[in-house]
Amino acid sequence: MNLHEYQAKELLKKYNVPVQDGYACGTVQEAEEAYRQIKTQSGSKFAVVKAQIHAGGRGKGAIKENGLNGVKVGKSLEDIQEFATKLLGGTLVTIQTGPAGKVVNKILVAQDMYYDGPSERQEFYLSILLDRSKGQNVIMYSTEGGMNIEDVAHDTPEKIFKEWVHPGGGLQPFQARKIAFNLGLSGEAFKNCVKFVTNLYNAYVGLDCAMLEINPLFKAADDKIIAVDCKLSLDDNALMRHPDVAALRDVTEEDPTEVEAGKYNLNFVKLDGNVGCMVNGAGLAMATMDMIKLSGGEPANFLDVGGTANAQTVEAGFKIIMKDPAVKAILINIFGGIVRCDRVAAGVIDAYKNLGNINIPIIVRLQGTNAEEAKKLIDESGLKVQSAILLSEAADLVKQAVA
Repeated sequence: MNLHEYQAKELLKKYNVPVQDGYACGTVQEAEEAYRQIKTQSGSKFAVVKAQIHAGGRGKGAIKENGLNGVKVGKSLEDIQEFATKLLGGTLVTIQTGPAGKVVNKILVAQDMYYDGPSERQEFYLSILLDRSKGQNVIMYSTEGGMNIEDVAHDTPEKIFKEWVHPGGGLQPFQARKIAFNLGLSGEAFKNCVKFVTNLYNAYVGLDCAMLEINPLFKAADDKIIAVDCKLSLDDNALMRHPDVAALRDVTEEDPTEVEAGKYNLNFVKLDGNVGCMVNGAGLAMATMDMIKLSGGEPANFLDVGGTANAQTVEAGFKIIMKDPAVKAILINIFGGIVRCDRVAAGVIDAYKNLGNINIPIIVRLQGTNAEEAKKLIDESGLKVQSAILLSEAADLVKQAVA
């Protein structure tokens, strides 16, 4: 589950991670009031306005309707009014959203961190995630923070440092010091960075994060180390331990069909193909998608209905798949181990009747417990459903349907 920047920063505060102060705003009036408060608190007329969407590259991205970048620095109330007006309700297109973009429903009006001080300002990059190949968490960091970190990783990978942390032992003090040293820090900034990294790692573990990225990690002119931006993704499987965090989910940022599928406990991922598939079991679903491609089609989705598929889940899956106008055929591939094939067949027939007129070919391949009985039920149902027992038979039927 992904969070917005302003939500992630509020969570980091609970772990004593210093963050850029700001206020989330849903209207122009709220943005104006936020600017007034920041101006009073900081004594500076500068403030940063950031579009809040679940995607990176906002600074380089632009609003489709008016061309305004997703991150802007204002130096007056009039600037804040203009930016808020153009950002809120606009569609922000970034390198990560694709051409469709995402609608901006909230903005963050935040304190400008480029205030004057005795030392040089610096931008770093730091992220924490799981390295599955080693079975350990890894802290990735670089002296080259900011908007072009992808180019740094591609062009100068030697500037990306990695520090692995054994999940049983936790982050050791010498590791936090090593990170601060490799970033070239000294004095007060060094001490602040050690505290920052330690507390950030505690937040990563405590919140059951899948990924926690700070870019830029900012050294201010007074040697404070601050999270200016934050991208935080939570492990869905651990949300039961964090009901307060689960309540922060913003379904408007997610694919509507995937949200609907979640209501029926269906594992659904939208793809750009022409053959809808409904399968029980993730492994069989992957094999089915490969089979669709080998038959000349392209899978329109990944849909795992689970091991206890019944009439209700099958019907829900049908409805979700058929919302995609690109789907030219549907392949149902069920292995009857936990569930009996004849029960699934009855569910398919009931779903077909409840949904009414379906004008695209439906191929049903059932194998396992009571597969023969299931094929007989479908063949004798009088519906326009083609049945198969072997995977090769289903492949041929898909090929014909696509052709």
